[in-house]
Amino acid sequence: MGRLRAVALAAILLAPAARADLTPLTQAWPAPNGDRGQAVTFASTSPYLLTDIGRGPERQPPTQAVARLFLPPHASVARPVPAVVMLHGAGGVLSRREMTYGPQYAAMGVAALVVDVFAARRDMASGFTERLLNITETMMLADAYAALRYLAARPEVDGDRVALVGFSYGAMASTFALHAQVADRLAGDGRRFAAHVAFYGPCLARFDRRETTGAPLLMLWGGRDDIIDAQRCREIAADLEAGGSRIQIAEFADAYHQWDGSFRGPVRLGANLAPCRLVVRESGRVQDRRTWLIMIGPLSRRLILAACADRDGYRIGRDDDVRQRANAVVGGFLSRAFAGASPP
Repeated sequence: MGRLRAVALAAILLAPAARADLTPLTQAWPAPNGDRGQAVTFASTSPYLLTDIGRGPERQPPTQAVARLFLPPHASVARPVPAVVMLHGAGGVLSRREMTYGPQYAAMGVAALVVDVFAARRDMASGFTERLLNITETMMLADAYAALRYLAARPEVDGDRVALVGFSYGAMASTFALHAQVADRLAGDGRRFAAHVAFYGPCLARFDRRETTGAPLLMLWGGRDDIIDAQRCREIAADLEAGGSRIQIAEFADAYHQWDGSFRGPVRLGANLAPCRLVVRESGRVQDRRTWLIMIGPLSRRLILAACADRDGYRIGRDDDVRQRANAVVGGFLSRAFAGASPP
């Protein structure tokens, strides 16, 4: 009898895990249910630049990443679920955006990890501008790949089906994370995201090395988004396609920046970085194409961005119709990516 039990247990453990139903992603997304998720932490680092990675704790100090995890109720070892890692924009985690998408994904059978890059680094900066100068996209990338490792270690999550979803500043990081030279530096274990999504991400930097991880990317932006240079974004999309990824673009003609935020707008904000032109060399060094200044720290970063920013700012504006249409596009893209199919 004991031998039979052992055989039965082995059969259960060795049997292929059942895959979650992805149909809900392609249907109308559920209304938020008020779920706040659970607070989690995991090990990460804070490299200021790509060239700081692997240079020791002074250049890449250890950091305790903080996030909120939303799990589908049926997620289990026997039925691991796909997941998304979400990276916020320059304004931080928003209740109507990340904290709304999180429970929506969980209700549709997809785990969601909302990473708060700023909260983990409150000692580095607090104000809007100082955060953008001192808490860089490279730190976001470090948290993103740390989040991927964290999710892959959870038995109720399918570590081979995790997508990276970013908004504005976080969308820049989501796009950067697709580059092989970034993944190779931050994920030497070979684990990669299954897909990348960039919501209204400014297209500021092009990489000399075009090679990607091979994962697909969905880029979404609005036709009235002042911070989006559509031609530049399409050039970057062409670079990524040449590097080995399939790219899908969704443009919403009447949408402003941050259509899934709180302000109906249009409301004009801050400085517009759309005119900035940066290049990332194969070494990881970032250089301004206008002044040829090299970004080596907060001072040079401030000088480069101050020289190229448009002081007229950019407009944001909530649009629930665009949000619904964008959800449909994202849902279809993720359902195909999680199923292993290419974007159209």
